[in-house]
Amino acid sequence: MLLRTAILLALPLFAVSSAPAAVIRIQPGNSLQAAADKAQAGDTILIAPGHYNQHDIIIRKPLSLIGEGYPVFDGGLQHEVLVITAGHVHVTGIQVQNTGRSSLVDMAGIKLKNAAHVSVRNCRIFNTTYGVYLQNTRYCTIEGNTVRSGAKSELQSGNGVHAWKSDHLLIRNNLLSGHRDGIYFEFVTESLIEGNISSGNVRYGLHFMFSHRDTYRNNTFQYNGAGVAVMYTKGVTMRGNTFYHNWGDAAYGLLLKEISDSIIEHNRFEKNTVGIFMEGSSRIHVAQNRFTDNGWAMRVQASCADNVFEQNNFLANSFDVATNGTMMLNTFRGNYWDKYDGYDLDRDGTGDVPYYPVSVYSVITERIPVAMILYRSFLTNIMEQVEKVLPSVTPDQLKDDAPRIKKWKL
Repeated sequence: MLLRTAILLALPLFAVSSAPAAVIRIQPGNSLQAAADKAQAGDTILIAPGHYNQHDIIIRKPLSLIGEGYPVFDGGLQHEVLVITAGHVHVTGIQVQNTGRSSLVDMAGIKLKNAAHVSVRNCRIFNTTYGVYLQNTRYCTIEGNTVRSGAKSELQSGNGVHAWKSDHLLIRNNLLSGHRDGIYFEFVTESLIEGNISSGNVRYGLHFMFSHRDTYRNNTFQYNGAGVAVMYTKGVTMRGNTFYHNWGDAAYGLLLKEISDSIIEHNRFEKNTVGIFMEGSSRIHVAQNRFTDNGWAMRVQASCADNVFEQNNFLANSFDVATNGTMMLNTFRGNYWDKYDGYDLDRDGTGDVPYYPVSVYSVITERIPVAMILYRSFLTNIMEQVEKVLPSVTPDQLKDDAPRIKKWKL
């Protein structure tokens, strides 16, 4: 009797799970909200090309929304467009534009709330305060999207991809421009940012806050107010990225503040005001990076300790390294410095005398910034030569005891 009852109870469940998913088609004039409410979990909604003046659409069940020819959903500069509150929702090939702006609500083109296993792929998101907004999400994918806006200031703009209190996210191969930050992570863990191009953003191309054990690799951050900021974070891997032309009086390729136990490898820093700025950071391995044509390749504050810099190339930078203290608790070894004029009598590929990468003028300008106006003058050249013979200003503990004679092949 018990066995028969169990079988009878299981039959409805089997019937529901085996029911074929339906395909629902809509076109301009049809309501996406009505179609989503009518659909069953697992159904697909095909959206025909055209313009849909629809907003505040809420997806409450697992569905696939597939656009044909990039149908346009317009928020009319007053509303959000698409809000997803269910798991296993997949959005592909739509265009979302013209959200409103509010000081009370973070208005987004596509917002994910309390959802898991959601994907947003190959969409166009234009002129929105926030492009894709993830709030308390898990295992979500944002891939292959173009997210573009026209932000002029930090206060009146949002972020291209904004993630808060989430984990196991994949942010891959997106084009992001014209926002406050291209990508913003706060309390986001165990996530991957890969293959994105973040350019022309008002503040940062990528901004981390309290986000541990994340990886970003093979991204390009260019022409931003500053390239990337990683703050109050540990266990971050930064590999294979390009930081290009993040230029201005307070601009950095990479800003590190209060981070620890992280890896920075195989990156390219080119034409930035400062390649890497480090403050209060410890136990970071900086290896096999290329620093080219930067104002300062690195500014390592005295509050940093137990960091290792090795096998990097320093080429055509105005200043290789600057610091604001006399004590150095970090290790430099085996780097190539194009300003090194030492010798290698035993021909082992390593210089026979140490290289001191902090120039006397970088020390002076650290204390008196306006002295930069005399950079590369006859006076500064004399000061540099005298300091090499009788060092008195530069920190003697900051040195590379094994400078590389030839560039590393990076």
